[in-house]
Amino acid sequence: MLELNKHVNTVNALLARYGVKFGIYKNNTFKEQLFPFDTIPRVITYEEFQYLERGLSQRVTALNRFLADIYGEKRIIKDGIIPEEFVYSSPGYLPECEGIMPPGKIFSHISGIDLVQGKDTKWYVLEDNLRVPSGASYPLIARDLCRKASPSTFKTNHIQDNRDYAKLLKETMDSVNTGGINVIMTPGRYNAAFFEHSYLAEKTGAVLATGQELAVIGDYLYYKGYGGQNQKVGALYRRISDDYLDPMTFVEESVIGIPHVFDVYKKGNVALINAPGNGIADDKGIYYFVPKMIEYYLGEESILNNAPTYLPFYEKDMKYVMDNFEKLVIKDVAEAGGYGVVFGNSLNEEELTKLKDLVRNEPRRFIVQEVIDFLDLDVLEKGEVVQRKADLRAFVLSGANEVHVWKSGLTRFSRIEGCSIVNSSQGGGFKDTWVLSR
Repeated sequence: MLELNKHVNTVNALLARYGVKFGIYKNNTFKEQLFPFDTIPRVITYEEFQYLERGLSQRVTALNRFLADIYGEKRIIKDGIIPEEFVYSSPGYLPECEGIMPPGKIFSHISGIDLVQGKDTKWYVLEDNLRVPSGASYPLIARDLCRKASPSTFKTNHIQDNRDYAKLLKETMDSVNTGGINVIMTPGRYNAAFFEHSYLAEKTGAVLATGQELAVIGDYLYYKGYGGQNQKVGALYRRISDDYLDPMTFVEESVIGIPHVFDVYKKGNVALINAPGNGIADDKGIYYFVPKMIEYYLGEESILNNAPTYLPFYEKDMKYVMDNFEKLVIKDVAEAGGYGVVFGNSLNEEELTKLKDLVRNEPRRFIVQEVIDFLDLDVLEKGEVVQRKADLRAFVLSGANEVHVWKSGLTRFSRIEGCSIVNSSQGGGFKDTWVLSR
């Protein structure tokens, strides 16, 4: 491990050379920044990962069942497990998806589940990302470059090989493909995760295309090849949000979508990866109910813990939140990327009063959680080892027949001492996640 640390600057220079960057829009300006890599890996034992694997597979299976139910029979609402208004008031719920069953009966093919490990060593799920979760390409390419920089590190440590992600992704796309080629659809060069789109297309053998290179002809979707020949598309891994997917169904001003692609999807003639409408399942408010979903759909107790969470929507929870506001974390369910997260103890009296009033007046808009004391991980900073907060984004791939938990993951860390916001959009860095073999 010490040998690899000598190459931290070399690996980061190569990452920059290969364009491993993260782009963000701020104040209407697009800015690309390097995603700093730390060579000290997060290490997860074989036994510990087996536990995570069971819990993640269970959680994603239940979430897929929930999506099929919520756009179908809605048994979970009828049986009083989740309040009706909680579903229909969610910005992630799309009435356009009512009655649609995707090819293979899978809604979330690629799920990014964000976890943290507390200092009590227990793992807690912070968030479920079932729309367009990104980040798998970063540990994938970083591991490849680390292997080249320090081959001896990987000969002397018994680490699970993470190079199978592209194979798992291709198998997932193939399993729901309705007949045709696999395409990864990108909004283009100025998207925040464009590097990932192009990298995964290369690794899986899928075609990388923008909306302008795709067209609906009759009842099918086609890729317009450079030679003038149209190729039928059977699976579209689209890296744009639901809103901009089809201007004929969603936001009509969209210039990056594909007109009428939703009609093709409704007819079962193309698989959309991930399915539209998944936002209802990764709504931060719905997160509260995931352990209940697991019990309801699978008849099992949840293996993984949610962070202790309160819904101001419920009177009992509202009282607890108001009595303990300064000790809690308040999260706006409409925000993402580390935005909209407020620690009660960081507010002055005026800010505290204002936010309390907002929570009282708009209880559905917020969830409130206990502060989890994250486990600190070692990070190299200017040649010194320091402690920083870190999370883990685990990737779960669900095909028509199998669920796979990738034996790797994206460990993100804060570059600010004591800070718990680790998102890349907030200036965080990343490290490789080593899952040990027996």
